[in-house]
Amino acid sequence: MIAFVRGTVADVTLSSAVLEVGGVGLELHCTPPTLATLHVGTPVTLPTSLVVREESLTLFGFLDEDEKSAFELLQTASGVGPKLAQAVLAVLTPDELRRAVAGEDVKALTAVSGVGQKGAQRIILELKDRIGAAGPATAGRARPAVPAADAWRAQVHEGLVGLGWSTKEADRAIDAVAPEAESADGSAPEVAALLRSALRSLSTA
Repeated sequence: MIAFVRGTVADVTLSSAVLEVGGVGLELHCTPPTLATLHVGTPVTLPTSLVVREESLTLFGFLDEDEKSAFELLQTASGVGPKLAQAVLAVLTPDELRRAVAGEDVKALTAVSGVGQKGAQRIILELKDRIGAAGPATAGRARPAVPAADAWRAQVHEGLVGLGWSTKEADRAIDAVAPEAESADGSAPEVAALLRSALRSLSTA
């Protein structure tokens, strides 16, 4: 079991990051919100989960231990593999997931591409007694902000395409969430929050 990886970010792609550890580049598959916090040349420590298959060893990286725990717990539900678990966490933070399960919010779970109504009900049924309580609604993971007013568009677009949406669909979702990017105080919009909103708009379209 590889509990965490500490190294320098060598590359960031649409779906993964490469960390240089002792002269070796390790590829970690991460959600777009986690990737948005990583910058080439920066030293980082990411909690990890190793998924072993007959034909492959895949390392998943996480923003924090809470995200990692949610990822591993999701996979204990019937029909949920690592890719679907990662897709859930691309749309819902761990606390949002806890609130959805505790409140039997099928709609929140079906906003995730690949989770139908029956799948959402199964996740709720199998995890409700084990997922734990969520923190206050205002609490949650730190969400990265971008320095330029329109830089979020490129990052959200890359994140959506990396998750399998077409360029046309990504453009439509960006237009849908553009009003959210116009903050009242003029501060930079939060990329992770906008990405989640874009994913929800695509899933409900």
